[in-house]
Amino acid sequence: MPSTQIAFTYPGQGSQAPAMGAPWVDHPSWELVAEATEVAERDVAKLLLDADAEELKETRNAQLSTFVLSMVVLDAVERLGVEPALHAGHSLGEYSALVASGAISFADGVRLVTERGNAMQAAADATPGTMAAILGLDDELVELACNKTDGDVFVANFNAPGQVVIAGSASAIEEAGVLAKSLGAKRVMPIKVGGAFHTPFMAAAGERLQKALADIDFRSPNRPVVANVDASIHTTESEWRHLLSAQLTSPVRWRQSLHAIEESGADLILELGPGSVLTGMAKRTIGDVSRASVAKPDDLDRLLEELAHSPKIDRSPDGEVLYASERLVVSPGSGVFRPLSSTQIGERVSAGDLIGHVGTNEVRTAFAGTLHGVLAIEGERVASAQPIAWLRVST
Repeated sequence: MPSTQIAFTYPGQGSQAPAMGAPWVDHPSWELVAEATEVAERDVAKLLLDADAEELKETRNAQLSTFVLSMVVLDAVERLGVEPALHAGHSLGEYSALVASGAISFADGVRLVTERGNAMQAAADATPGTMAAILGLDDELVELACNKTDGDVFVANFNAPGQVVIAGSASAIEEAGVLAKSLGAKRVMPIKVGGAFHTPFMAAAGERLQKALADIDFRSPNRPVVANVDASIHTTESEWRHLLSAQLTSPVRWRQSLHAIEESGADLILELGPGSVLTGMAKRTIGDVSRASVAKPDDLDRLLEELAHSPKIDRSPDGEVLYASERLVVSPGSGVFRPLSSTQIGERVSAGDLIGHVGTNEVRTAFAGTLHGVLAIEGERVASAQPIAWLRVST
């Protein structure tokens, strides 16, 4: 029976929230935060745990924290054996998609996101601007409102039917908002951001980012990635330097990207990272495709429930059917597996219980349940994310 075709999607700036990393601190995937801290030379854990809303609103902080948490969530989902058919990310989320697809390394993703956030912050400081959402108006009429405005205002995001974001100078945004209402817009909602992103206001950031992109080793993605600039599915590495650079001054064609995902045959759109903004956009745009999001560890169980009740059954990496009543414990790293002598088949375990070691890494279960089987033998060398044990849980 064929597997569920899943599109992994990743949120952009604006989805961040104070203490959004707190639920993940005790999860094995949290180890990525230390790696990101070392590469970015910034305390990423502090951003994810202690930064307030005002600090997180700063572009450089919002982007790095959102990207890293999306990668933590991705790692947690991959440990369950859930695999995508393709990837897509909204604005900043495109970098998450490229790392997830293997097109760039995690370390290079951290470097690029750090530089991108700094560059956009500097561009916004040099050329102040803002953004607003126009609700209840067709794309063409929003563009007309922008074109009829005297000042500098542009369409920045085509998010969903009747939801278009504009960006530019504060005065031009206000004028375009009035024109949009006269054309039938239901609401004009200011967005609290630090710049006019995805417009010519970001030209200086684009030039700076090009230099950073020149030093990155791009590889062919192991799964296709949908690009913001053209809403097309890309399967090679050849265009990504240009696409990422152009993205800063071009509108995000997210609605069109969702249609590309639908046309690819995806059965489920899964949002990985803080919030569920993209899930709402998918509901408005392609309501016939199933949707789910993972923002906290508790959402992992709900994801498996969703897959277990899908018309198509998703499968774990070793080919066994993974039902909602079954969970895999996977290796936190590479090394020799040594089970805990006190751990017995049929024993009841709690979330966080130690069941063995891989090298110097502790193997702890992220779930509570009954230990139904051990998939690795003592002394076996296992790889990172390789299934170690099999639990049955009550549902």
